[in-house]
This record gives sequence, structure tokens and C-alpha cells, in this order.
Amino acid sequence: MTRKGQTFAFDSEIPWEPAGEGIRRKVLTYDEDVMMVRVAFEAGAVGSLHSHPHIQCSLVEEGVFDITIAGRMERLGRGDSFLVPTDAIHGAVAVEDGVLLDVFTPMREDFVKS
Repeated sequence: MTRKGQTFAFDSEIPWEPAGEGIRRKVLTYDEDVMMVRVAFEAGAVGSLHSHPHIQCSLVEEGVFDITIAGRMERLGRGDSFLVPTDAIHGAVAVEDGVLLDVFTPMREDFVKS
């Protein structure tokens, strides 16, 4: 991946990567401190409960999602957002087709191919 530290990233030039059943993602811009990722879900797709040491802020660009963070679930729609603290157990279920825009700090090294 060659976008590390690039000032601009063009969505049409970035390929989708598989990220689970019914889920795909595009790593957009990033450096060591921050990363932006677009994640598309088919209706019914599940982003399994998990945790990571990164702080995550996410925006619902499209669709409706049931988002669970630290045992609390809320239904979010277009324009809604959420914050996942460090190491909080969280996950998402797409109620309908949708897209999340995720921002992580620091960047997710596990999302970048060597």
C-alpha cells in the first residue's frame, strides 16, 4: 500500500478489500497517528464483537446499523456517529445495506499489507 502519508486519496483509485462475510473495506488516508477507512456492509452482515487498542470514531454514511459498545446497543442511521474507547468490546450489525466511515488513532497496522 503506497498511500501512507499522502495528502490526497481518490476513492475511485482505491480497491475494495474483503473484510468478512458481506463486508468490504477501503483504507483511505493514513500515517502513523491516524487512519481513515470506509467499510461497506450488505444487509444482515455482522461486524463481530471485538476490541483493539485504537480509539475509533465512526460515522454512518449510509444505511442503518445496530452498534454495540461495551454492552450498550443503539440503532444508528445516516449522519449518526459513535466513539469506541481503547479496548472496548464493540461490533456492528447492518440492518440494511450501509457504509461506515471509521477513523482510528493510532493507525491500524493490521489493515496495511506489507
